[in-house]
Amino acid sequence: MLPQFVCNSYERKFLFPLIFILGVLIISVKELQINEEIKDKEIRVIDSDGSSIGVISAKEALKLAEEKDLDLVKIAPQATPPVCKIMDYGKYLFEQGKREKEAKKNQKVVDVKEIRMFSTIDTNDFNTKVNQAVKFLKGGDKLKVSVRFRKRAIAHPHLGEELLDKFKEACSEYGTVEKPSKMEGRALVMFVSPKASK
Repeated sequence: MLPQFVCNSYERKFLFPLIFILGVLIISVKELQINEEIKDKEIRVIDSDGSSIGVISAKEALKLAEEKDLDLVKIAPQATPPVCKIMDYGKYLFEQGKREKEAKKNQKVVDVKEIRMFSTIDTNDFNTKVNQAVKFLKGGDKLKVSVRFRKRAIAHPHLGEELLDKFKEACSEYGTVEKPSKMEGRALVMFVSPKASK
């Protein structure tokens, strides 16, 4: 329900549209219809054990649900006639929340880490970058390896290609090239993904 309060013209101009929008959003997120919320004359009813009772009136189905001390839940409102199931709605919501948590827990978020180098990088700096990349790949993250060109070094892109090839060989045990190297502005970029763990 929308709140009832007295307001001035400023509030009427800016608050009411916001409340209206929020009211619409709340309606669109509404959960399944249960018990007295079901206004259909005839519905197809499924019992709590999964067996079909058949097409009966909503009042009769509600009586059946109350006799079993359960709820009548509309699970398929778009069907003709709508399909309702007799179930424990609180238990259903709890199990659904549990499944969603479990699904979130099983999801692995893959980050894209970036390794930046210059075309004139020294050997020890290069080895440090390779060690960092190996650490990222072992952790299951993707890599974006970029070789930046300073000033006139952009005239020699083959140096960047050679550096990326050397980098690819150094990391070949832990990752594979997902996207080959290509120029993006003043940088040569390559993507490396971790090898699937056995």
